[in-house]
Formats: sequence, C-alpha cells, structure tokens
Amino acid sequence: MMPSTRIETRRGWIGERRLELIEAVQRALLDALKLPSDDRCVRLFEYDDVAIITPPGKGSSYMVVEVTLFSGRTDDAKRRLYAGLARELSSLGIPASDIKTILVEVPASNWGLHGKAASDIDLGYKIDV
Repeated sequence: MMPSTRIETRRGWIGERRLELIEAVQRALLDALKLPSDDRCVRLFEYDDVAIITPPGKGSSYMVVEVTLFSGRTDDAKRRLYAGLARELSSLGIPASDIKTILVEVPASNWGLHGKAASDIDLGYKIDV
C-alpha cells in the first residue's frame, strides 16, 4: 500500500551505494507520510548519458523522484516529504538543487491491491496526514 516511488538518474555516479539511495528515499517517505515501516515500494532506474538530458547547471547526481500515491495528503505532508528527501539525500552528497520531486496523486479506487480496489481495503494507516 506504500506509495509507488521511482527514482531516475544518470548511470554511474551512485556506484555501490544504490541501496543507500533507496533507503534514504524510503526514510523520507515514512517520516513525511506517516507510513508503516514495512510498507516498501521504491525502485531505482539508471540511464546512460545518451538516454537522459537534464537542466543546465545540474550535477551528475541530478534525479527525478516520482511518487505515485493516494490522493488526500495535506500540503504540509508534501512539504515534509520535499524537505525530508533533501535532508536524507544530502548524506549521499546530493545537493537539494539536484532533486526534482513529482507527486502523482490517484484515487484509491484506481489502485489495485490483492485483487481488490484499495478503496475497499483497510490500509491500516491514515492518508490525510
């Protein structure tokens, strides 16, 4: 039931720290959105230099963090997420200016889990945090 998170970045700069990057994003999600600790769905996609272009002035660690989540989070929760991502990723040497975050909100009825609409399941946590 965790938001579905996709990290996209240039290949090569993160090296063997892939799991550290994924876990940093996971911590920011848990803290900002008040999710259960065992709810996990974060994926990392790395692209060759010829398969990605980035805005001028961005570093090699430029990334897009796209989070697809149920509609209903407060603006404060979203702000906590943006700040939390910047804080967590700074430990990997990633400047806040190299992080672009996109939230894609969908109704729970448009999300299938265990063969059912998420709107028909007790998720075990609040959405409107």
